[in-house]
Amino acid sequence: MTIVGFHNAHEQVHPAALLAATQRAEQAGFDAAMCSDHWAPWSVAQGHSGFAWTWLGAALATTGLPLGAVNAPGQRYHPAIIAQAAATLAAMFPGRFWVALGSGENVNEHITGDRWPAKAKRDARLRECVEVIRALLDGEEVTHDGLVTVDRAKLWTLPDEKPLLIGPAVTPATARAHADWADGLVTVNQSPEIMKQVVQEYRDAGGRGQIALQVHLSWAPTAELALTVAREQMAGQVFGPPVAWDLDTPEAFDSLGVHVGDDSLHRSLLIDHDPARLADRVSELVALGFDAVYLHQAATDPRPSHDKHDDAAPTSTPRSATLDAFVDMAAEHLLPQLKQVGA
Repeated sequence: MTIVGFHNAHEQVHPAALLAATQRAEQAGFDAAMCSDHWAPWSVAQGHSGFAWTWLGAALATTGLPLGAVNAPGQRYHPAIIAQAAATLAAMFPGRFWVALGSGENVNEHITGDRWPAKAKRDARLRECVEVIRALLDGEEVTHDGLVTVDRAKLWTLPDEKPLLIGPAVTPATARAHADWADGLVTVNQSPEIMKQVVQEYRDAGGRGQIALQVHLSWAPTAELALTVAREQMAGQVFGPPVAWDLDTPEAFDSLGVHVGDDSLHRSLLIDHDPARLADRVSELVALGFDAVYLHQAATDPRPSHDKHDDAAPTSTPRSATLDAFVDMAAEHLLPQLKQVGA
């Protein structure tokens, strides 16, 4: 059976509201959850960016769900700190925490003031970080001098069951590169042809563990509202790499988002108001070879309206399209079908 998870976008929703939504998702029948780990949102309209690691402790303590986070060690985070954070969560909540380790995006990493490296250097840095984190989780004392520097680091609190280190991949080439170190793979929805290649490259290269798919979608009771929410929240995210890797502010993403047409939005998200059709569309993606699917509803929590003359102010998602409404709809229409894909 397919694991059906709930994705928590810290860029879009206040952390307290995300925690409540995750608790609601567990009660509704979701099997798992995951979250992003951003310094900044992708858009001014998204308007949030809570600290993922604080939130993860609260979510693990107040639900019984397995949880994971997508993280970028090497610039904003020293790999020894990520190893310590992951080890502590795994020690407190055995078998329930995983972390996906990627090469990052400039919108989050530029805050250190360090130069944003070219992709090849970021990939090499990630590989060093993975080696450091694995060695620390194995109980070794680590000294390392390379693209990252570590001096006599050792974890004094180790979990009985080590957390899974997952490889996040958008391209088939990255999926293949992760295969020799990752305990599993996670990717995002894009063209079915590319997703098939991502799965195939990872498996052909000997990749082990589960392969998970994060699906960006915009559901609302009407087609017009679903498209409106998608445009407000996600227009700047239709641009894949290298643009998504290299832009450095939410405002930069917004400057490109104004040029995005409806067709581009529909290619990047599943935008729908019909729950039965949405269930079929997600099921078709899962059937490409995924063991788990995490649903990301592109909506934020309701907020007071701003001055209508303030063009930069974020708008509020109507209550009919918020996370609570989505969770309730998913429990009735999506989860029963998705859990049976591949059964």
